Formats: sequence, structure tokens, C-alpha cells
Amino acid sequence: MTDLSKKETPSLRAVPEQEQAAPARAPESLGAYPQIRLRRNRRAGWIRRMVAENRLTVDDLIWPVFVHDENGRKPVASMPGVDRVGLDCLVDTIGKGSDLGLGAVALFPYTEQALKTSDCEEAVNPNNLICRAVRQIKQAFPEVGVICDVALDPYNADGHDGLVRGGEVLNDQSIEVLCQQALIQAQAGCDVVAPSDMMDGRIGAVRTALDEAGLNHVAIIAYAAKYASCFYGPFRDAVGSGTNLAGDKKTYQMDPANSDEALREVALDLQEGADMIMVKPGMPYLDIIRRVKDRFAVPTSAYQVSGEYAMIKAAAANGWLDNDKAVMESLLAFKRAGADAILTYAAPEAARLLQAD
Repeated sequence: MTDLSKKETPSLRAVPEQEQAAPARAPESLGAYPQIRLRRNRRAGWIRRMVAENRLTVDDLIWPVFVHDENGRKPVASMPGVDRVGLDCLVDTIGKGSDLGLGAVALFPYTEQALKTSDCEEAVNPNNLICRAVRQIKQAFPEVGVICDVALDPYNADGHDGLVRGGEVLNDQSIEVLCQQALIQAQAGCDVVAPSDMMDGRIGAVRTALDEAGLNHVAIIAYAAKYASCFYGPFRDAVGSGTNLAGDKKTYQMDPANSDEALREVALDLQEGADMIMVKPGMPYLDIIRRVKDRFAVPTSAYQVSGEYAMIKAAAANGWLDNDKAVMESLLAFKRAGADAILTYAAPEAARLLQAD
């Protein structure tokens, strides 16, 4: 048996003088030397990328595209860099997005005043602008996902998302029209319908209507937590509904003061058959995205709405923010909050920046 008490220990005499370490000494200014330094994992780009908890890719982006029934492009004044696109150049536009790796677009129509009525008849016209745009895109790019908004505001003489009678937005009567709208969009070839109207019970009704029509392959993104927000102003300019809006949308869109209510809305839409849910607006409601993701662990999308986009662009135009850095940081914030998909008007520029990274 080895006598451990007699075991020799290495002698410093065997180590050349120049290789002997200096005695450790705690810096007087720090007291005990901190043994955990999180900054070590931030020291270089390669290690920051290695330990990154969230990563933004082009696959996370959905590109909202405004279409109009004219030739060419028309800039949206309140959204720098965003145009209404005519059907004559829509294929070219979508093709450029596809070349950047953008796999999904969400379509929104600019409807001429003459087509806006109190019964929203144009919303259920199988040959309306959106249906023609869907058919054109799917014929040219069958692999690109096409998402259609289901709401009546672009077609409504009152500018509301549902039918209005006697100053009241009607719930159940609106759902009947919304189901017809979703059906014609699905029959035109869209992959996803996205009810954004916030009528109670519309997700279940739309799911039933699609299934009964043999369109059970069409998915539903439910705008489950859509708030009555001031950040939609530029969007209403882009679709031409702002001047028509009578009053506000507080009787059916959510109160910005509430977050528990958002969880109830999401739970109901999931029970009714939603495949993915949406939180809108985005950045002012990151806490809602996080709560939804933690509670339900379902595919969750966020909408970086027109007002959020316009603020970044205005600040960048004045030299107050670096546009590229602000765009990318804002989108990464959605991923960190729990969003699986992000609708953003900055999708093409974000895709270019991701390619260059």
C-alpha cells in the first residue's frame, strides 16, 4: 500500500524561473476578484453568435403588400419606401421579394370610393382586386405563401371592420359576410386567411365555412389580440379607409390597458380552430406576445404595424436613428418576445441586410 503521507509534491525548483506564475492578488479596488464574468462571452463576434439565444432569419418575415387597381406604383406618403402596387407590376414585385428569400406575403387592397358601400358588397366579389391579385401571384409563384386579410374596412362606407347599422357595429351579421369573404379568397388560391375584424366567434364560423366547402387545407391566422391603437394611422391611409371611418373601433378592438383579456381572446380563437395567432400592434405589446407564447406555446405572429414602421423611417430621415440597425433590432425584439413570424413593411430591406450579414 502506498504511504500517501510520504508522497512527494512537485517542487517549484523544477520550473524555470521565467515560467513561474506570479502570486495571485485580488485587485484592491474590486475586493474579492469576480470569478464569473459574463463579458467573456461577448468578447468577439464568433462567440456572441455562438451563444445568441434568438436569431432572426428571412424565414421569420411576412411581407405586407398593398395593391391598387391602377397601373404602376403609387407611394404611400406616410410610409416612406412603401408603394401601392398595380397588378401590372405585381408579379415583378413579388419576384424580387422571392429572390430575397421572402416566402410569404400578406395582401391588402386599396379600394376606390365608388366601390365602398354599407353592405360591403365588393368584399364578397369573386373577381375583386384581392382575388385577382391572389390568382396572379399563385400562377407565377406557386411556392410563395399568400395570406389574405379578412375584414370589411377596405370595402365599408363607414370604414369599420364589420357592418354598421344605427351607429352600431353588428357582430353576427358581420360574420356572415366575413365567411363569404374568406371563401372567395380561399377559392382564388390563397394559402391562409387572416381574420382581423375582432368579431366574437368569427374564427369558428370561418373554419366551418372553409371545411364545408372542401377547403380544409386553408389555414387561419387569427388576429386574436388586436388592440384599438393609434399606430394604425398610416395603414388606413394606404388602404383608403381612414377618411371613411366614423368614430373609432373601441367597441370591438381591445383596450390597450388590458393583458389578461388578450389571453382569453387567444384561448377562444384556438378553441375555434385558429392555426396561428396574431398580436397587433407589435413593439408596444411585446409583453402580450411573451404572455401568449408562455401560456399557449402555439405558433405566434406579431405585426410591426404602419405606425411603428413610420416612426423608424421618420427618425432615420432626420438622422436621429441608424435605419438599418433600428430595423434589425426591432425585429429581433419580436423574436426575443416569442414571435415565430413577423409581419413587417421592412421585410425586403431586412432580407437584404440578412443576406449581407
